[in-house]
Amino acid sequence: MIESDFYKVKSLTQMNEEEWEALCDGCGKCCLRKYITGYGKKEKLHFTRIACNLLNLKNGQCSNYCHRFELNEECIRLTKDNLPEFKWLPSTCAYRLIYEGKDLPPEHPLVSGKKDSVKTLQVKNLVHEEDIDEAFWEDYEIEEC
Repeated sequence: MIESDFYKVKSLTQMNEEEWEALCDGCGKCCLRKYITGYGKKEKLHFTRIACNLLNLKNGQCSNYCHRFELNEECIRLTKDNLPEFKWLPSTCAYRLIYEGKDLPPEHPLVSGKKDSVKTLQVKNLVHEEDIDEAFWEDYEIEEC
């Protein structure tokens, strides 16, 4: 059992595994494919509405969360130690928000008390990467999520 406001009183490094996992709102935005154009100072990260094939497009959850790293070599484990390297995390990501000293949005399940409140944060009209040739990813670009 976790305390309801643990994220307000604990730093990310003080959180136990259950609290760390509870921070994820399940929006699925980190499972969307991104691509980079340019180089050096002109490098730009582009977000798309193309989802990892493991992402359930209806509920935004990983269809095989326990084995995602074995099934998808591009899936990366976010940890307390490597979080600073994940500058690409969506601006609504709870891990990023807490790391930056910001509050969670009202739609976050830990704030709203409703698991399905995250639906307002989810990207609409997702497609699986297996259905889109990488040459056409730019056609599926979205604003930073």
